[in-house]
Amino acid sequence: MENKIVILDGYTTNPGDLSWQPVEKLGNLTVYDRTPRSLIIERAKGASLLLTNKTTLDADIINALPDLRYIGVLATGTNIVDLEAAHRKGITVTNIPSYSTDSVAQLVFALLLSIVYHPEHYTSRNCEHAWTNCADFSYVDYPLFELSGKLLGIVGFGHIGRRVAEIAEGFGMRIAVETSKSQDQLPEGYVKMSREQLFREADVVTLHCPLAPDTEKMINASLLSIMKPDAILINTGRGGLVNEKDLADALHKGQIYAAGLDVLSQEPPRADNPLLSAPHVLITPHIGWATKEARKRLIDITAANIEAYQAGHPINLV
Repeated sequence: MENKIVILDGYTTNPGDLSWQPVEKLGNLTVYDRTPRSLIIERAKGASLLLTNKTTLDADIINALPDLRYIGVLATGTNIVDLEAAHRKGITVTNIPSYSTDSVAQLVFALLLSIVYHPEHYTSRNCEHAWTNCADFSYVDYPLFELSGKLLGIVGFGHIGRRVAEIAEGFGMRIAVETSKSQDQLPEGYVKMSREQLFREADVVTLHCPLAPDTEKMINASLLSIMKPDAILINTGRGGLVNEKDLADALHKGQIYAAGLDVLSQEPPRADNPLLSAPHVLITPHIGWATKEARKRLIDITAANIEAYQAGHPINLV
C-alpha cells in the first residue's frame, strides 16, 4: 500500500515558489498550509508519515494516530514533538540539521551592518530631503563603527557559529568563543572564553547555542550589566535565550548600544512585547532560515530523510 504522507504546515517552507516533488514521489502526499490543533487528528488520520514545522505534536495527538510510524520535523529544533511519547510508540523522528547555515550567518551580518551604518535610516531621511538640504557633501547623525579590529564573541560554536566566525574574519574582526570545545579544537587565533569574560570584553556578541535549561534567559540583567556600553547583541538563535524585559530595560538605559534580533520568545510576538517599543533594536520576523536556497535544501533533505527511512536505514534521527 502506498504511504500516506501529510504535511501539516507547509506554507512557510514553500509558499508556492518551490516544488514538493522530491517528497511527492515518495508517497501519497497531502500538503496543508496551516493546521490548527483542532484539525490535526482529522487531517493526519491514516497517515504513516507526518511532517510538521511548528505544529505541535504532543502525547495526546501522537497517541490518537495509530497508523503513524514516522514524524519528520521540517526544521532543526524538535521541541514541538513529544519525543518520549513518539519513542514509546516506536515512531521514528527525524529533523533537518544544517540546511540554513549560510543563510542565518548572512542575516547576522545584515543585522550587524545595519546597526553600524543605519542604511534604512539614511534612506528615509534622504527621501525627506535631508541630504538635499545639507550644507555639506555628507552628514552623519548616528555614530558609525568599523568592524575591523573589534572583538566578536560567539556563544555556541556549531555549524552556524563557525560560519559566522569565518565571515567575521573577512571583516578583520577578532574572534572569542564560548563553547564546550577545548582551546586546541578551535581554529588558530580564536580565543576560548567563559561566558562572563566574553560578555565583558566583546564588542559584538552573537548567540548560536541551543535553548536548554542552562541557556534559557541567559541574557538577563546581570549579564547585560557587564557588557560594554557600546556593545551590540545579535540573536538569530532562539528567542528563549533572552530575558526580553531585561534586554528592553538595558536598551532604554543605554547599558548596551543596540541589539539585532531575528527571534523572540513567542512567535508571532504579543503586541506588548517590551522589545517592540525599545530603542536601538532591529527585529526581523524569524527570516534567517527562509532564503529560497535554504528552503529548497530543506525540502531535499526532507525527501532524503524519508527515502532513508523507507529503505530501513533512517538518518538525522532525533
